Amino acid sequence: MSRAFTTTVPTAVAHAFLRSNALRPATRSCRVPVALAPPARFIHGTEGAANAGTPDVSPARHVAVGIDGHLRSFDTAFLRDSCSCPQCVDPDSKQKLFQTSDIPANLKGSCRPVVDERKGPAIEVEWASDVKGYGPEHRTRHSIDSLRRAVNTEVELRGGVRHDERVLWNKDIITRDNRWVDYKDWMGRDEALFDALTHLNKYGLLFLKNVPESEESVVDIAGRIGTLKDTFYGRTWDVRSKPKAENIAYTPKYLGLHMDLLYTTNPPHLQLLHSLRARTPGGESFFSDAFHAAHHLQQKSASHFRTLCTFPVTYHYHHPTHHYHYTRPTIELYPYPKYSEPTNLAIHRVNWSPPFQGPFEARIGGEHQTAFRNFLSASHEYDKLLSSEENLYEYRLNEGECVIFDNRRVLHARKAFDATKGERWLKGAYVDDDVFFSKLRVLQEKYTGQWHADGVVRPAVK
Repeated sequence: MSRAFTTTVPTAVAHAFLRSNALRPATRSCRVPVALAPPARFIHGTEGAANAGTPDVSPARHVAVGIDGHLRSFDTAFLRDSCSCPQCVDPDSKQKLFQTSDIPANLKGSCRPVVDERKGPAIEVEWASDVKGYGPEHRTRHSIDSLRRAVNTEVELRGGVRHDERVLWNKDIITRDNRWVDYKDWMGRDEALFDALTHLNKYGLLFLKNVPESEESVVDIAGRIGTLKDTFYGRTWDVRSKPKAENIAYTPKYLGLHMDLLYTTNPPHLQLLHSLRARTPGGESFFSDAFHAAHHLQQKSASHFRTLCTFPVTYHYHHPTHHYHYTRPTIELYPYPKYSEPTNLAIHRVNWSPPFQGPFEARIGGEHQTAFRNFLSASHEYDKLLSSEENLYEYRLNEGECVIFDNRRVLHARKAFDATKGERWLKGAYVDDDVFFSKLRVLQEKYTGQWHADGVVRPAVK
């Protein structure tokens, strides 16, 4: 559901609707004086021969506002809580200057229509028993546009069908749609960065070329998104073969499909790998879309899909100086999923990292328990989909290239290589989900006039 819930109503129809004025006893309508009456889509409250131009100033717990020809009821506590005047929100920090819990339980308000110089048609609310410390002169203004946004957002969140631009891919699709971005464009042009991050959000995979030969290049690339994630591996880290490695990635051995740091509370959202040396035979990288495989698993066996959504899998990193431990299901869903469309599976994250699994700690036995065997069957089927030839995208990173991928969606792996015949060296970094989506929303507002959160498209607030 990506479009705003907006309807233009002919004036006569709107007036007929408003004359019915079927309001709850605790609700007051905001009536529009004839001189200020905006077009039909901005009608506020009732309008009839007997009461035209008569503002209803009786305080109430709810007020009704006409939006696009329909009366919408708002709790006055909500209107008070979202007041954005300089007394309530600091103009510089944009931080709230009172607490929701400060609002009196008996709060009431009365509203009148106004035309705000900046916001256009609006309502102004006068408060009875306002928050302590606010004088009788305090007023709250809400534009009709902001109230429409509030209604639309509530409707879409309650509807449960998420706006979702993610593209599920197999080998053929990602080969066709794969995106390469020049380093200079990434670093120097916000519009190119927005295009790249949008693609990364849709597919979970992106490549950069012509990256300077420097250990700081991956820092510069990640810094265009935001702050790097610091872990016990460091702010950046080196993927290169070494003896007695604390991580299988630091060996020349085959490394199967996996995700990083699933043993932590908040694993990184993005992983970046910049190739500084690619002078050894082998070592090709390959990637698989875990969401695509999960979608096909759900179509093939709803029972297996449910099992992977519920069965707890333990991940750990247990060494003398570090001990991480976390348990999570293989597939995590957003609340209230609806399966009407491929991308409305509402998959939030996938957790798949066999090299870092710890011993299972739940549903491990019992004479009549089948949970573990059910998980075993489901994981067999899921692994077949993840690693099937038609779903794997293989690429050998050359020097001066960087791959960025969604660590909570796209699995990565590496073929074995011969470390005696040359050097293979990747410089890596992580970026958290909050940092990535913050940057994406800033650029969405700048270039499209809207932004996305919680599966809902929201207009930019001006």
